[in-house]
Order: sequence, then C-alpha cells, then structure tokens
Amino acid sequence: MPIRPARCYKGVNKPAYTRSEYIDGVPQPKIVKYVMGNLKGSYDYKLELKAVEAAQIRHNALEAGRIAAHKYMSKAIGEDKFALIVRIYPHQVLRENKMMAFAGADRLQEGMRRAFGKPIGLAARVFPGSTIVEVRVSKTYLEQAKEALKRFKDKVGVPSAISIVDLSKVSS
Repeated sequence: MPIRPARCYKGVNKPAYTRSEYIDGVPQPKIVKYVMGNLKGSYDYKLELKAVEAAQIRHNALEAGRIAAHKYMSKAIGEDKFALIVRIYPHQVLRENKMMAFAGADRLQEGMRRAFGKPIGLAARVFPGSTIVEVRVSKTYLEQAKEALKRFKDKVGVPSAISIVDLSKVSS
C-alpha cells in the first residue's frame, strides 16, 4: 500500500468546521488563482478530475497540483491554448493540538486536557463524483491535458478519475 501524505487530515469523519468569522487565527488559503489560461477560446473537449472517494484536500496540496498542471500545460502547448479551472474551494478549518517534544516537556503542557486545538490550515471537502479541477482543450492537445491532470492527481493524494466530455456534442 502506498504512503499517502496528510492522512491525519484526509478523512471526512469529523463535523464541518467552516465558520471562520467566529474562529480566531484562520490562515488564508495558499491557492492564489482558480482560473488560468484562455477562457474565451473555443475548445473541443473538457477533461475533469473527479474524486472517487470522500476526502479532504489541503489547500497547500491544491496549490501544488495547480502549479504542476499549469506549468506542464504552459510549456507543452502554450498559455493561450487551454483553460484550467480549479472547481473546489478550501472552507474546512483544520485544527492541531500542538505537543512539545523535548526533555521536560511533560511539565509544560497539558496533554489531552482541553485539547481542542488551534487552526493550522484549510481543506476542501470532496465527495465521490465531485469535480476537483477541469481542463478545456482542443482535440490536438488531449494527451497533454490528460498528463496535466495526472500530475495534479499525484499532488492532491485523493483517489480520482479523469472523465472526458466532448463539448461539440454537448452544445449541439
């Protein structure tokens, strides 16, 4: 079984913790752009990366995947020949009860007493079938778009599948 990163925060077994207006110290999401490329172009295909199982994707993983996919697409086909859209937003606030790990730490901390934790990051919850990211390209660049989504998928660490939608059949 492969090692999956951030497995402590990946599960969707806890209740939602999203009301950041009541939470002090919520960090800003690391993802800076959600739409890249040329949105006004005419494209033949839309490739979507869909989640296969329910999970949480941390905001730094989303940003790493976005950078990897965008850099590959820009170098492979050029900035004006694709549109890449991140479809999820990290709302879920992640908490951590920080523990000290040095000699004498047992006299300084409380252990699990009042262990609610402090906000350390954000995550986006995805459920089976929900779209994580989409890439729109013409027919000639279909393989490059698949490779970009594979690179995105490697960064987020959530089991997911690529689905291809033919836009020429959908619009008519």
